[in-house]
Amino acid sequence: MEKLLELIKETKKIALDRGSAHNVTVKGTADFVTKVDMGVQEFLRPALAELYPEVQFMSEEKDNSDIDFNGRVWVLDPIDGTTNLIHDYKMSAVSLGMVDNGVPVMGVVYNPFSDELFYAERGKGAFLNGEPIKVTDAGTLAQSLISVGTSPYRKELADKNFDIIKRLFIASEDIRRCGSAALDLCYTACGRIDGFFERNLKPWDYSAGIAILREAGGMVTDMEGNEPDYQAPSDIVASNGKIHDEMMRILNGVVKKVPTKRKDLS
Repeated sequence: MEKLLELIKETKKIALDRGSAHNVTVKGTADFVTKVDMGVQEFLRPALAELYPEVQFMSEEKDNSDIDFNGRVWVLDPIDGTTNLIHDYKMSAVSLGMVDNGVPVMGVVYNPFSDELFYAERGKGAFLNGEPIKVTDAGTLAQSLISVGTSPYRKELADKNFDIIKRLFIASEDIRRCGSAALDLCYTACGRIDGFFERNLKPWDYSAGIAILREAGGMVTDMEGNEPDYQAPSDIVASNGKIHDEMMRILNGVVKKVPTKRKDLS
């Protein structure tokens, strides 16, 4: 883990290059890739292969059709929060998880702007810059601050999404919008917020954050209460565990599962 953390922190010089951040390719509606994304991926891919030659490599900016999830797989989002990066919003992160036979067992999430490094290994606890972290003790939504995502790539979901956001806003203390699912999961893990939800997230958005949040005592499911799918997009509900059932009751009856296909990840 120590070598891995050192490697992830070396991405800072790539991530803070504003010229590369403004070198943008449009992939789809509100969906962008920058030279930073590609730079981080091409820096980490060979370095991880050298450290862990037996582990497969899955990333947002590559063809993932050959990945076998019966084994161990790195799941990388070179920059989670690319739109934030383009706008210099400083809420973006390098997110690297390891999934072993469909279970997240390790996660590292690094915000190079704040120099905050979240990490966890299964059974060993969760940490922020070397200090242990844990979820909050909030027992009801009325006591909770909830972060939400807007599924910007799927604007046709806006009516249902904002109906859910309204319901959560009314039931909770307040809501927030970060723009990085990886950071939302880590902020739940360290107690800055009490829960998070977003629809139609990709595995690289949540694999690392799930490993970290669970080691901090939190809970993550899809919106049907099942284990998220690490081979396809999922609707993600995350919490301190104590408010999870209440969040699910609000979500149930509003959300229908978004049809997805595994080829969406290639």
